[in-house]
Amino acid sequence: MMIDWSWFPSHTDLLWSLTLDHLSTTVPAVLFGLLLALPLAVVAHRVRPLRGLLLGLSNLLFTVPSLALFVLLLPFTGLTKTTAVIGLTVYTLVVLLRNTVEGLDSVPTRVREAAIAMGTGRLRTLLTVELPLAFPVIMAGVRVATVMTISLVSVAGYIGYGGLGQLFITGFQRNFPTPVLAGVVLTLLLALAADALLVAVQRLCTPWTRTQTGKGA
Repeated sequence: MMIDWSWFPSHTDLLWSLTLDHLSTTVPAVLFGLLLALPLAVVAHRVRPLRGLLLGLSNLLFTVPSLALFVLLLPFTGLTKTTAVIGLTVYTLVVLLRNTVEGLDSVPTRVREAAIAMGTGRLRTLLTVELPLAFPVIMAGVRVATVMTISLVSVAGYIGYGGLGQLFITGFQRNFPTPVLAGVVLTLLLALAADALLVAVQRLCTPWTRTQTGKGA
């Protein structure tokens, strides 16, 4: 396999553009997935009969092949970025929903009951007690969903919105491995950078976990 190293400096604008396009598909998919997962997880946590149904449905959607899902969406949203974002949002749900439910489950019952006993309403307890305590577990799901989505965006290249996935298609069609290598390396670097950023956000938003770690040491 011969790599044309001179191809990289002559295509920096293309690589930068595709990286930004990759991000512009990834970020909305994860955000929309989180916006859907949060209320569904609260329902699944508080209404036990619906827990299995919601988790089972998200698992079922995850089993649909990504390319097939994009094709199924085409009659409704066409060859647009909306198709890619909707499809990827569906795949984030299985991770985000389960982790959010587990995060809420991990909140000690006595803490929740103490907040309610002090006159805090159920909604305020959720927002100021349960979600903050569940945040580390939720963020673990966000990290997995983000890395997974960065990987899956490439599949959307078959409908024209695959970001760095376009490099894979170009390389395979031309039997030219250089852009394929560029796509693989940039996708990996993007996933590592996104994960590192989310770890930093989690540490910033949960200072009490750093305090506990310091005491444990």
